[in-house]
Amino acid sequence: MPTNEASPTFSNYREAIHAFLQERLHTKLEKLKPDEEGKRTELNAQHQHSAWLEDAARRVQQIQAVTHSLKPIHPDARGTNLYVEPRTLPPLAELGSHALGERFVGDVVGNAAALDVYKLLKLEVNGRSLLAALLAQEADALAALHTDPAQAQALRDAFVSLTQPRTEGPSSHTLAKQLYWLTGSDACDDAHYTLLAPLYATSLAHAVHAQLQEDRFGEANKAARQARRERKMHKGVFHDYPCLAVQNMGGSNKQNLGLLNVARGGKNYLLSSLPPQWKASTVRLPAHATSVFDRLFIARPEVRRAVRALRVFLESDPDANLATRERREELLDALVDELVSLAAELQQILPPGWSRDDERFADLHRSEQLWLDPLRAEQPDEADFARDWLQMDWPAAVGQRFANWLNAQLRGKLPVGDAEARAWQKELLTDEDGFQQQLRALRQRLDRTAMGVTP
Repeated sequence: MPTNEASPTFSNYREAIHAFLQERLHTKLEKLKPDEEGKRTELNAQHQHSAWLEDAARRVQQIQAVTHSLKPIHPDARGTNLYVEPRTLPPLAELGSHALGERFVGDVVGNAAALDVYKLLKLEVNGRSLLAALLAQEADALAALHTDPAQAQALRDAFVSLTQPRTEGPSSHTLAKQLYWLTGSDACDDAHYTLLAPLYATSLAHAVHAQLQEDRFGEANKAARQARRERKMHKGVFHDYPCLAVQNMGGSNKQNLGLLNVARGGKNYLLSSLPPQWKASTVRLPAHATSVFDRLFIARPEVRRAVRALRVFLESDPDANLATRERREELLDALVDELVSLAAELQQILPPGWSRDDERFADLHRSEQLWLDPLRAEQPDEADFARDWLQMDWPAAVGQRFANWLNAQLRGKLPVGDAEARAWQKELLTDEDGFQQQLRALRQRLDRTAMGVTP
């Protein structure tokens, strides 16, 4: 995973090193006072190519490049950190550091005063870092260090040593996490266990953080979220991470856990690993029913609440003003939303052509079959169904059935009749964000099918 920082383009590593040293020198010289000429001369001498690299080769022992670090496990733990290029790891079906391949960001731990050495090794030419080139013994990178091949090789060996563990051999610590992993078949036999010492996959964590940041706060997801909030069609993908936790690492001195921890502001995302909770389906099937309104629709909690609220509101004999009209439309919108959701749910859980089941769904009104099972029109031997669908008589019939149903729910003390039914029908058929949007999408699909175009 590449960094988000823009970097200059260089034709070779020597040019990149020269620009790096000049930039550092310029920054330090700017801070000097006019009467500090001696310090100016000293800084110029220190930032000469050979002098600075030789000093950097001595200081590189104070830091270590890592991809898997120990301190995030416990800040006081002392033990082995590892630098393992992801491409060298065995491929697995599970997500892990191996998935990063060639594009990963290495971390660095150690003395903050020597971090400028790592910045040198991160210089890139044609997308390849100086450190990667030195590890591969590339001639251009070696020549950039020194004109003498022997001196260049010595500098190279010093610089690449930061990828090696700083201890004699792999070691853990009493504050590090350890766990026994069953590798044999007998859980009662200690010899069948291997002791593991997990490390923090800092490069993988950084890649995950970058991806989640883009998915959550990127411009593309902002547009998708806005479209979802406004219930509008959108060509993009909306990303959401429910139950996401954020672990703050490093306290007030985040650099103790590595440079990448500083870049993330100490934030480490934890994806939810809770087991799924079983939820019984709230969608009933319209088996042996003449209409979905009588049993399926009224069974939805939001529908019952909206109908009850509408009845109470109308029984209060509200004034004929804008506030009354807006309240009435708000409650009707809630009912239309639920109606569109019911249709979408049935279309998702039932296979196309389900309404042909004579034993269970033959009693369902034809207009509701056309509405709820539109992809039946794509089935073989369904030319009559497709013709009826495309004639578009059924939306008005569905609207009328909705209006009759709602009037029946409100009848009693309320003087509702044909005029109110026509109003309810109009609310359904002119709902731009719900019924009409759903209708357009289905119409386009069936039109493509009729023309022989695969959806």
